[in-house]
Amino acid sequence: MDPVIDLLKALVRIDSVNPSLVPGAAGEAAIARALAERMRGIGLEVHVQEAAEGRPNVVGVLEGREPGRSLMLCGHIDTVGVAGMARPFDPVERDGRVYGRGSQDMKGGVAAMVDAARLIHDSGGLDEGRLVIACVADEEHSSIGADALVTQWYADGAVVTEPTDLAIAVAHKGFEWVEVETEGRAAHGSRPREGRDAIRLMGRVLTALDALDHQLQSRPPHPLLGTASLHASLIDGGRELSSYPDRCHLQMERRTVPGESPGRGAREVADILARLSAADPEFRAASRQLFARSPYEIAADHPLVATMKLAVAAASSAPSLSPSVSGMSFWTDASVLGDAGIPSLLFGPTGAGLHGVEEWVEAQSVITCRNALAELARRWCCTR
Repeated sequence: MDPVIDLLKALVRIDSVNPSLVPGAAGEAAIARALAERMRGIGLEVHVQEAAEGRPNVVGVLEGREPGRSLMLCGHIDTVGVAGMARPFDPVERDGRVYGRGSQDMKGGVAAMVDAARLIHDSGGLDEGRLVIACVADEEHSSIGADALVTQWYADGAVVTEPTDLAIAVAHKGFEWVEVETEGRAAHGSRPREGRDAIRLMGRVLTALDALDHQLQSRPPHPLLGTASLHASLIDGGRELSSYPDRCHLQMERRTVPGESPGRGAREVADILARLSAADPEFRAASRQLFARSPYEIAADHPLVATMKLAVAAASSAPSLSPSVSGMSFWTDASVLGDAGIPSLLFGPTGAGLHGVEEWVEAQSVITCRNALAELARRWCCTR
């Protein structure tokens, strides 16, 4: 068995479900220890950074013999929950695929980047520069791992090894979470003059949000990501059937694209509430932003992208084919790295079942990813 597949299976066997998503879940401590041991075993200098109590990042460093450019390979080691999965931590290999929770998202990419460091070390190391292998916590919830990482670590370029089907992804969407609460007046259901229906008031908000979403999706699309969008995620209100509801609570998500200013979604919602209040003096509502992450984009002609193309071609069974350049709809830690001034792109293996009950990664794509990352490090870190 190729060592990278052996490592992938070892990682899948470790429960690393994010405890911020599933209260009481295992978290990243066990998988961090396993990765620290593996990286020490292949000759890397290992650093453990506590992103939060019991939520470690593990960073391995391979120094070149001479100064040069630095490259960071970054991947998250937490997973989503396993509800509905029969054997989530049993890495079954079948028909060229490795099944199990995290196999695609993203233990395949983590195995590839760690084993890329092994390949380089075993072949004599780096002539120049520095390779940083960053295994971070909590990407599936709020990326406290990546936030902590960039306070202590920097590189001249980075690859986030999220699954991209071996395409080079240079952009992804961002998001904002916004909550809205409409205020009614509780009263007996038989007394309409005394009551004010907060749920029906929220209906006005939803109608305006629907119109806004239509506008967003009618705009000229980003060439790689399409349009911005929004959706109503969670809603609740009312207390009983025979009473006017005095409150209704909505949580929504606004997906953003490069070029949109930070806080755009929250401002749009605030404008909607202001218009509704102006139209009806008795309309009462408030909104606030809960959380936000920026979209990300690196220029398609950036030197890191050009070097990645060469590395993928060199590692491919058909080197004359140029790898595709694409964008990803989902958010990733590349945004955190980019905001910290680290030029980043996405490149990872092929698979399916992202957050689903049957998750898998194609074994050969993990090997190809590993080979391409090793080739990238050799080319990028050499400044001559």
